[in-house]
Amino acid sequence: MASARPAAAAGPGRLEAFRPRGVVFDLDGTIVDNMALHAEAFATFVARHGIPPLTREDRVRLDGKRNREIFPILFGRPLSDAEWQAHEAEKESLYREISTGRLSPHRGFARLLGALDARGIPVAVATSAPAENVTHTLRELDLAARLSTVVRADQVPRGKPFPDVFLAAAAALGAEPAACLAFEDAPAGIAAARAAGMACVALTTSFAASTLLDPDTGADAALPDFDAFLDGPGRWLLRGPAPHAS
Repeated sequence: MASARPAAAAGPGRLEAFRPRGVVFDLDGTIVDNMALHAEAFATFVARHGIPPLTREDRVRLDGKRNREIFPILFGRPLSDAEWQAHEAEKESLYREISTGRLSPHRGFARLLGALDARGIPVAVATSAPAENVTHTLRELDLAARLSTVVRADQVPRGKPFPDVFLAAAAALGAEPAACLAFEDAPAGIAAARAAGMACVALTTSFAASTLLDPDTGADAALPDFDAFLDGPGRWLLRGPAPHAS
């Protein structure tokens, strides 16, 4: 079992001293700054179904969750598996159509991957995206071969904000969760990483830093991109070799 994380985030100082044995990335909004494209797909979807447009408060509640949890909330009633899966297929096909040719890795991601490779630190993806979206997005980013360790939230009993997908990703890397660093962009994902016992860096692609640094479930740091991490608390990755902290 992973050791419990502290009740409050430890902050950037902890990150500067932390030497992870594995790094786990969320996909949408983290590896790729694509949440505006998901919002565009959702806008079309809700208009078709007579659902009010999504608000910022809706985004805080919904981003990072699985579609099986999102669509019952949107429709305001329980949905059968067939119903939510049909809605998922409709909305996600819109996203894939809209996003084709428009995706690129978030700033500094290739640089961070190179630094992690040089240190021999393995990486995984822990995502709430359905399988077709994962395949599409990684193919569009030309990262499918590099990011081969992927755990989806539909492969574990509970989705974010529960820790299951992060725990499974750590297991896939052969690392204790408390020895892993997570990157996320949404409150539900941050809460999941924290519940798994991981340190967590939030990217402000989707929400303001004040939202992501909630004292109870927030991240250790909130930064605009991966370059900011490498130029800040992750600068040790660019220095000479150093042993992992136990």
